[in-house]
Amino acid sequence: MRQESHYVLREDRQLIVLTHLSQLITLAIGFGSLLLPLILWVVNKDRVHLMDAHGKRIVNFQLSILIYSIICVPLVFIGIGILGFIALGIISVLFPIINAIKASNGEIPTYPLSIEFLK
Repeated sequence: MRQESHYVLREDRQLIVLTHLSQLITLAIGFGSLLLPLILWVVNKDRVHLMDAHGKRIVNFQLSILIYSIICVPLVFIGIGILGFIALGIISVLFPIINAIKASNGEIPTYPLSIEFLK
């Protein structure tokens, strides 16, 4: 028999905002834009109301940015890869900030160019 837990998810907008902003860790240490939000999401998705929805969007966005970056590498040789890297850099800094603000207002944000790996 499977036991079901009967606990109430807590509201924690600050943690959700922090999860969005944690994507910016790469600016400080050079990596972690996928790892840190992934850890925060996995640990808190069953504890914090709406963390699962936000976490999936963040992970989908970061995986998508990774794939687009890999695609840009060979495109550097024909000149458009550098423009792609610049666009990805702007998007990967701007949208976590925008979506952290939306999350602080209780909205479920969206990330552009995200491939939906997790539903």
